[in-house]
Amino acid sequence: MDILNYTDEHRAFRQRLRKFIETRVIPHARQWEKDHAVPRDLWRDMGRAGLLCTQVPREYGGLGGDFIYSAIVCEEMAASMQTGLAATLHSDVVVPYISEYGSEDQKKRYLPGCVRGDIVTAIAMTEPDAGSDLASIRTTAVEQDGYVVLSGSKTFISNGIHGDLAVVAARNPDIRDPYMGMSLYLVEGGTPGFERGRQLDKMGWNSQDTAELFFNNCRIPVENRLGDKGMGFLMLMGKLQQERLCCAMGAVYGAEHSLKQVMDYCQNTTDASGKPLSKFQAIQFALVEMATEVKIGRTFLEKLIADHMEGLDVKIETSMAKYWTTDMANRVMGKGLEIMGEYGTCEENPLVQGWRDMRVTSIFAGTNEIMKTIVSKFMGL
Repeated sequence: MDILNYTDEHRAFRQRLRKFIETRVIPHARQWEKDHAVPRDLWRDMGRAGLLCTQVPREYGGLGGDFIYSAIVCEEMAASMQTGLAATLHSDVVVPYISEYGSEDQKKRYLPGCVRGDIVTAIAMTEPDAGSDLASIRTTAVEQDGYVVLSGSKTFISNGIHGDLAVVAARNPDIRDPYMGMSLYLVEGGTPGFERGRQLDKMGWNSQDTAELFFNNCRIPVENRLGDKGMGFLMLMGKLQQERLCCAMGAVYGAEHSLKQVMDYCQNTTDASGKPLSKFQAIQFALVEMATEVKIGRTFLEKLIADHMEGLDVKIETSMAKYWTTDMANRVMGKGLEIMGEYGTCEENPLVQGWRDMRVTSIFAGTNEIMKTIVSKFMGL
């Protein structure tokens, strides 16, 4: 029995998405990697095709779908071997903050644009001196006379260049508690005092517009605060389950696609005697080990997706999945490159880019060491 129940609507959505990726993404992905950017219009095209923010309710222009739609988007984007169009980040990590915590006015103002691709979102948490430890952030938010003044800097912000709207985590100096003194604010691009720094030159994700953001006495209306003052940390914690689940999805789906590439290579590449590589026992054993890890990852992942859709608290399990699946994906891709030999060092090999892109997954959204620390506490260790 399948863990996830795909309906005809899900399957039709997958076909529409796959056609969009085949025509609008894959033919241009290599050039985007060289350009270190995807065209801004691509977001609008994807939004107008009904492929963004699938969980947003219909009253705000969304599909009103379940989380399986999100999984389909993540899976098909992983198969494209392209990371510049960070649709899952926008649709399933950032926009849910507005959907769940936003006021009715904020939802009406921003959600339709997010669905259409007119608004690309980013979440600004990481700082030069604060990564996984959110309690150490230094960006401040001083609320007075109906306005908020933001001061500080953020770094490693995905969608930092294209982003039209940022969810910014900032510390309220008048509240001493480092956890209860944090709030989230919506900051639009073009707001005076909000400046974008350089686009970061990274090891992977070359076409993803990761950047520094600066807030120099950036003044926004207090109505741009998400929820109540001082509730930012709790909001972030409330959304980590889905964020880490998305990380696990990207890792498993990426590993699956990479394994298919390696198997195809081994079945269609021969040695000097004309014998396919896949007929050598050492290669067979390696591929079986890789396939087993991928299958374990897929089964664990789908169980967590089902639990998440039922509203169960699986924060600990998603922390486990985030660290294990990303480590697994890196192992599988690394072994795949070794099996491919010299071809595993060539840029023309798509798996080379895939391996580079996968490496960061054990670092972002909370390092894998942080995931283990979280789990150990709940184990009573």
